[in-house]
Amino acid sequence: MTRSSGYPDASDLHIRPMRQEEIALAIDWAAAEGWNPGLADAACFATVDPQGFLIAECDGAPVATISCVNYDARFAFLGFYIVRPDLRGHGYGLRIWNAAMAHAGRRAIGLDGVVAQQDNYRKSGFHYAYANIRYGGTVGARAVSQAPVVPLTAIPFSTIEASDASVFPAPRPVFLRAWISAPGHVGRALIRDGDLAGWGVIRPCRRGYKIGPLVAADRAAAEGVLSALLAGIGDAELFLDVPAVNRDAVALAQDLGLAPVFETARMYTGAIPDLRTDRVFGVTSFELG
Repeated sequence: MTRSSGYPDASDLHIRPMRQEEIALAIDWAAAEGWNPGLADAACFATVDPQGFLIAECDGAPVATISCVNYDARFAFLGFYIVRPDLRGHGYGLRIWNAAMAHAGRRAIGLDGVVAQQDNYRKSGFHYAYANIRYGGTVGARAVSQAPVVPLTAIPFSTIEASDASVFPAPRPVFLRAWISAPGHVGRALIRDGDLAGWGVIRPCRRGYKIGPLVAADRAAAEGVLSALLAGIGDAELFLDVPAVNRDAVALAQDLGLAPVFETARMYTGAIPDLRTDRVFGVTSFELG
């Protein structure tokens, strides 16, 4: 049914899981919003929960997208909540939002939402945890760190997985394996006294590069890993998403000469997870957490 305004009624939307190749559409829309996705993001995201990427259509044309990826039986993460700009304000977003909530079921849900939508997310049961700030800019020539840094692939995967478990609310081994090994992604790890003190991944994006995750026991370890990750990008643009509650991470981004370009609100339904945000010097992804 078409309203007198000429727009289709929201109840007439057809909402379904995306086919794997359609995730690229959501990423293109995210790029148009200025979110600067990575070049290999679609393939990595598709490994987690293919049924969690939803598209709303009207007469076969895409109207809206959203993802609500179920990581396990307890936790999901929401992203890619985008309505086509020319069709906003007609209730289509609410329809696909409700479908995503239904897909998560009784799971707790996390998201990184634009600041302007915080109040709407609160009305849907989300609680503010902290801000994530995207810092961006060009990093000049830096001295090469003498820290004992090795390729991330040289570290037992179980060690990486255990470190990630301290900073993320759910196990995500399939995603981590895909993220580490994706084309163009480079991972480095720093060993201190025989233990993993820090690790991270840098990936090429539509503009420049992003580092994420960057997980470290302290700023010195984060700097050692970051120095190794920066070695191959020359004077390209760099983006680093950091939790505002981690003062050392904020200071590191600022000391690199990076400036805030974007901010999100990390929010959760249910209890806010007790995570080691002091170890997070770079968020993996605003779309999948």
